[in-house]
Amino acid sequence: MNKDSTLYTIVAATVLCLVCSIVVSTAAVKLRPLQEANKIEDKKRNILQVVGLLQEGQTVEEAFKQVEARVVDIRSGEYAVDVDAASYDQRSAASDPALSIALDKSEDKAAIGAQAKLASVYLVRNDDGSLKYIILPVHGYGLWSTLYGFLALEGDGNTVVGLSFYDHAETPGLGGEVDNPRWKGQWPGKVAYSADGTASLELAKGGVDPNKPSAKHQVDGLAGATLTSVGVTNLLQFWLGDLGFRPYLQRIQAGQG
Repeated sequence: MNKDSTLYTIVAATVLCLVCSIVVSTAAVKLRPLQEANKIEDKKRNILQVVGLLQEGQTVEEAFKQVEARVVDIRSGEYAVDVDAASYDQRSAASDPALSIALDKSEDKAAIGAQAKLASVYLVRNDDGSLKYIILPVHGYGLWSTLYGFLALEGDGNTVVGLSFYDHAETPGLGGEVDNPRWKGQWPGKVAYSADGTASLELAKGGVDPNKPSAKHQVDGLAGATLTSVGVTNLLQFWLGDLGFRPYLQRIQAGQG
């Protein structure tokens, strides 16, 4: 075949594309198990970090032995006994109509569209078996993206241990300040529910006024990121509310966890 001909160019380009596609496809298949393993390890790392359980020199797997993974029916608050908590993927379930609940706009405060019928929870216990920490996956829409994170509470189901987001696309320096250690450092000790049982965690406009009774439920809003701040408030109040983890936390508080 004439190497200067149009046909030769087309054939050569076609063969090259086929070879490259085969190489890329093979690499994707071969690397998928490693990618999945890395994703699971990263999730475990974030769970550990929100309660400060990952110590220097300790592997994620070693530290995660302290954590008990369970799956909860989001509406009843009861544990789902026929689901493998280690492999259950709540994020994927939320996008499956058979495994999720579509939310009406009037009740969808977190702007997530649908939520999985079953939710993961992660427990850390004291030596006597009592609950030390309850770690809840939370997510909701900010300005540009859905923020995915973990909210950790003490065993009383009301006192905040920490809040951390591991996946979002908010603006660096503005909404992206949810990653700032100084901002995250404001959460420990805050109170999730008001006296009447209302989910009351929120980001204050501007700064928290320590002289107001509401201060125990608030952290400083994100400067220049009003919509992200509102989104974080909304997602927290949704997941702590009746459509979120409140039924489960009520069972915990009643000694049924």
